[in-house]
Order: sequence, then structure tokens, then C-alpha cells
Amino acid sequence: KAEVFTVNNPDYQLSPITGMTRQHWVDAAEYILDGAFSYIHTVDDPMKFPKQIEKAYPHREAQVPTEKLEGLCRTLFVAAPLLKEKPDLVLNNIPVAEYYRHNLLNLINPDHPSYIIPRAANGGPSQILVEFGALAISLSVIPDLLWEPLTQTQKDRLAATMLSYGDGPTVPSNWRFFNIFVMSFLKNQGYEINEPLMKQYLQECIDAYRGCGWYNDSPAYDYYSMWAFQMYGPVWAQLYGKQYYPEYASQFMNNLADMVPNYPYMFNEKGEMNMWGRSIPYRFGAVIPLALTGYLENSAEVNYGWMRHISSSTMLQFLQNPVFMEERVPSLGFYGPFAPAVQGYSCRGSVYWMGKAFMALLLPKDNSFWTATENKGPWEGELTNGHVYSKFQPVSNLLITNYPNSGASEVRSWCHERVEDDWQEFRSSENYNKLAYNTEFPWMADGRNGEISMNYGVVNDKGEWEVLRLYTFKDFENGVYRRDAELETNADVKFCLADINLPDGILRVDKSILPSQTNIVLGHYALPDNHGRIEKKTMKVGDHEAYIISNGDYQLAMIPLYGWSRTAFCDAEGLHPVSNKCSLIQVKDKGKGEDVRITLQLWKKGNEPFTAEELMPVKQIHIADNKELVEVEFNDATTKTIHFNTNNYTVNP
Repeated sequence: KAEVFTVNNPDYQLSPITGMTRQHWVDAAEYILDGAFSYIHTVDDPMKFPKQIEKAYPHREAQVPTEKLEGLCRTLFVAAPLLKEKPDLVLNNIPVAEYYRHNLLNLINPDHPSYIIPRAANGGPSQILVEFGALAISLSVIPDLLWEPLTQTQKDRLAATMLSYGDGPTVPSNWRFFNIFVMSFLKNQGYEINEPLMKQYLQECIDAYRGCGWYNDSPAYDYYSMWAFQMYGPVWAQLYGKQYYPEYASQFMNNLADMVPNYPYMFNEKGEMNMWGRSIPYRFGAVIPLALTGYLENSAEVNYGWMRHISSSTMLQFLQNPVFMEERVPSLGFYGPFAPAVQGYSCRGSVYWMGKAFMALLLPKDNSFWTATENKGPWEGELTNGHVYSKFQPVSNLLITNYPNSGASEVRSWCHERVEDDWQEFRSSENYNKLAYNTEFPWMADGRNGEISMNYGVVNDKGEWEVLRLYTFKDFENGVYRRDAELETNADVKFCLADINLPDGILRVDKSILPSQTNIVLGHYALPDNHGRIEKKTMKVGDHEAYIISNGDYQLAMIPLYGWSRTAFCDAEGLHPVSNKCSLIQVKDKGKGEDVRITLQLWKKGNEPFTAEELMPVKQIHIADNKELVEVEFNDATTKTIHFNTNNYTVNP
């Protein structure tokens, strides 16, 4: 059995759900850092770890110094808050503070393999800027251990190298904060900085704000852009903003407060996170904004016990998963290694970006985040069984949906990126292009033979299966979330999509416009084969047939109500982040012209079979002759009306 993190002496009075206290967060940081230090035998050894996934860098020798820098600066996110607690920490017989000090000096030693060449006058933004931004944050946290012991000459040389990157070009995204932190730290140390450039980058970060806690990360919205902006802004406000730039600091803190009624709802009832967007291997870094609510003045608005429950639970979601660690280093994936969730800008040491979660340890021990009694927030009483709850985020057009029956949370969000334009190869991918993302059903990668989950697939002119990724949001009204989509390789292939969330799943009312006879498929979520077998069965429900799969933990049902010619079970291998084998259900058709298709995608926790009532929440459907309007009447006497007109586009972002 692989080693996993253990919560020793849990405190179920303060934390009745996880048993985790602030001390356990310290223990968790030490557990992770101890694994990294198992590769360090002398103070000169670099933080360089075994390569795991081929598309991760380094691919050539010239990238190795950056790989080492990344390992150094990212493990420091774990080490800095830990050293603040335990300045004399020793791991693997190496004094930790001394190790990092020594390796800072290697960065400015031209004769050392870890030497970082200062940015050339015409050099652009690079990964080095990212890591120096991270380093500036850690230097700000423990200057007494990392900075002050250096000689003036050493400080000047390190400052010059860091400023060569910080006082320079950046990527128009959350990267601006890396420049801001480098310049802020060195300004605070008495160095002259490019004040106009810093203010420009601060203003541009503020300008990226889109309300409800969301910043636009040029061009996407995802977990990572949420927690990157909502960590950097508030942390900068506390370290430097309040002192030097109070107006900017105030705006960042107000934006953090906007997050409180929205972002926590993206985590499920158990407090676990979804698998969505890029940089998935950073995992529980996603909780840091919840902890930073400890800095909000108006604490009456924040349920700190819920914030800590989510934060601790998400951490344990990974630290207690037996495949999370491989060779004592977190794997590149969601739980274990999973290449589709990894971007080419990552190396093995990139995973320690999750260490930002431990910035929570900067909050005093008596802060409400640490002292409030752990609770499940709105999942206790406010979100009641038999109902479904959706939070729409205007401007970003995100929809967060909570399902009390199963304890699931789900998100629908932006995706409009062409593969041919996606030089980074992730904004058009499964990280973004699924119709929805659910905490209970981590996304399955697409297979070449039409193994497609939670999306439409179309056989394109090349005879290949192509999924939807060019979505245009239309509206969210009366519980109906509408998007239009077109096929990247043939803009004449169009879909008008309508999602209706039900207490136990989704009713899809979709219209396709196909210029020629075309094969299409729609997949449900996929179930991993966790226990050696996935059961499959069909069940007659009135005039319809339900296809049902079960893996012992969950059951999924798919029922074509109108327009589909057949339903099928689909097995796949090597496409799922949780297990090598998985199964899903798909509906299929071959169509031409305008067609309406209506589909139930349902789920149920545990092994108790679906009842006929659960499988058929719809009483009747009326489709207009011109296929422009669909009315759905449900068994609870509510109705939904879907208009398929081609006007009223809302352009994102």
C-alpha cells in the first residue's frame, strides 16, 4: 500500500468532519516537503525530480536550469510558511533554510549549473519570470531566513537578476503579478524599481476583473485563473498594497469578498474540488482564496468553518489518495499520472505550485479561519434534497450547480478556442470543451473511435470524430442554460444547446443543423472501473428505454426521449484519470438538416436501483412544427420553454 498522509490526533470537536486543525496543515506541508527532500543529499543538490510524462518538459538540456529553478521556487511555497513555523527544520539531514539560501546563491554564480542568466535587453517573458515571482513571495514571507543573511553584494546581484525579469515584459494574464511581486519585494528592500510599469500591471490586473470573484485570464475562466488572481491580489495587498498602494489593495480585497457567495459552491458537499481547466496537477492550490477570506474585515459575511472544511477536505482528497504520490513526489495528473490533464509548460516539479495552499499558515493562529468550528455550510439545511440549485455568474457566464441528492457540484463555462489557433494545446482540449464538469465524475479524455463523454461528437469531412469546442453563450433564464456551437472544421454544422438541471441529472434539449448526412454522438459522463467490474443493464420506462451503468459507487442512466436512433454502452481504456478502464453510455444518430434531440442524463449514488419515477421526471414534450420551440412539462407540474432562435448572441469574454 502506498504511503498516504495521516491525520494524527484528529480534533473532531473543532473539525467534526475532517479532524484537521492548523497543526495538521503544518504536518501536511512537512509531509510533502519531506518527499521532495528525499532527493536532496547535499545542500548543492538541485530540486530535480524523475520525469513522468513525455509531453512535460524538459525536452532538451537548455531547459534543465529552468526545471531546477522551478523545483527550487515551487517547493519553497511549501517550505516558506513551514520555516516560519519551524525555522530550524531539518529534513533528510539537510537544514532546510540553509539549503534554500545556498541555492539562491547558485542562481547568481556563473560557474554553477543552476546559474540563471539575466534577461537580455530584448528578451521576452519566460518561465524564469514566473519562478522569480514565486521566489519574491517566499522572500517576502521569511526575509529573516532567506534574504537578510545574504551579504550586500549577494543581495545586489540577486536583485539585479530578479529585476531583469520583473522590470520587463509579461504575458497579459495573471503573469503580471510575477512582475508586481518582484518589484514590490525589491522596492520594500530599498531598490529603485520601475514604478510606472508596476502601476500599469496593477491596473491591468484590476481591469481583468469580471465580477462574482472571477477574473478573465485572457481568454479563459477556470479554477486556476480564479485562485491565481484571488491569491496574488489579496496576498500582495497584505504584504505591500496596504502600505504603498492602498487603493489597489482595497480593490483586490473587495474582489475577494465578491468570491465568497460564489466560488465555494463549486466544491461538492464533501468539500472536494472538481477536475476542470488547465494546471490540474496543482490540485489543492485551488483552496487558497477560501483561506485568505481570513483577511476580510467584514467577517460576518464569511462562514469560516465552511471555508476550512472545503480547504482541509480538498487537501485530503489528494493527500489520502494512494496514487497521488509517486516516488514521494506528487504525480502529474489529477490523482495518479494522467497525460491529458498535463500541459507542456509543466515539469515534474511544477506540482509544488499546490504549495500556495500553505500560505494559509500566514494567518495568525487565532484567525477565524482556524478557530471556527468546521461545518458544511449551505449543504446543511439550505440546499435540500429533491431540489437543484444553480448560481449564474453574469459577464463570465459561468453556471455553478449544486445537487443535494448526490452532494455533487457542477460547472458550465467558457470555451471558444480553435485547435488550429491553440498553440499551447489546452484551451481547445477536454480541459475546457466538455458540456459540463461534475465533481463526482472526473472528465474522460476523448478517444479516436468516438469514445466521447459529456460532449457531442461529429464525424467531420476527414472522417474523424470531432467534438464541440466553439461555444457561444446565449442566456440563462428560468433554469435553462443556452449555448450555440459550431464545428471548427465546418461552420455550417451547428448546434443550439439547452441544459436543464434536474435534482438527479440533466435534461438536454438540443437542435442540430447538419448540411449533409452526418454521424453524431452524445456521451454521458464516464464511470471508472474502481472495483473490477461495471454492471450494464437496460430498463423499460414507459415508451422509452433507459441504459444504466453502475460501478458500485455511482449509477448513470441515459434515456433518449426524442430524435435519437440508438443508444449504446461504450467501454474505453487509458482515457480516464481514475482508472485504466471506464465505461459510459452514448446516444447516436445519423442526420441531415434541422433536428431536435432530447436526452436525459441521470445519476444516482450507491447501489439502490433507479425507480421508474426517478428515470422519468418528464411528463410530456411539445415540439413546434418549425422546430423553433420546445415545451417540456415535468411530473412536478413545472414547465420549461426553449426557443431556438439565432439572435441574441452574447460574446465572451
